Amino acid sequence: MGRNPMRAAITLCAAAALAAPLGTAYAAPPAQHTATDRAAHSRQTQDPVLIDCASQPQVRPEAFVLACGDGNSRLVSMQWLRWDANAAVGRGTNAVNDCDPYCAAGTFRSYPVTVRLDQPRASEDDPGERHYTRMTLTYTDGRPDGFPRTVSYPLSG
Repeated sequence: MGRNPMRAAITLCAAAALAAPLGTAYAAPPAQHTATDRAAHSRQTQDPVLIDCASQPQVRPEAFVLACGDGNSRLVSMQWLRWDANAAVGRGTNAVNDCDPYCAAGTFRSYPVTVRLDQPRASEDDPGERHYTRMTLTYTDGRPDGFPRTVSYPLSG
């Protein structure tokens, strides 16, 4: 980040803007599900789910929006290697808007990541449904400016 202080400032602002919405990461909204659908899903599987931007349960989603507010960070091309009662692990790509010169005119950059979901707990709305409450991303080849190699986010549900 050293050569251009203005770009560094913009990058840090973009990273901060992404970090705030990432405090509650969610998956991309799917088709709407009813409470009955959710209850049936809960009975069909004991494995935890991932809650998306529309508060719907997801299992092994191929795409996952990390920044629901503006969509400037998302997981794509996810391939899940593990999904069980304790954790889920997958590989994919984190597509992040570089917001250069500003977010509306920015370019999405792709970074390979390993994703881990863990710390499952019962849902407040449906005690029969458990959801993962933490996501950890590990960047495996490059990463957005200002991001650590490994970063964890709390998940709501």
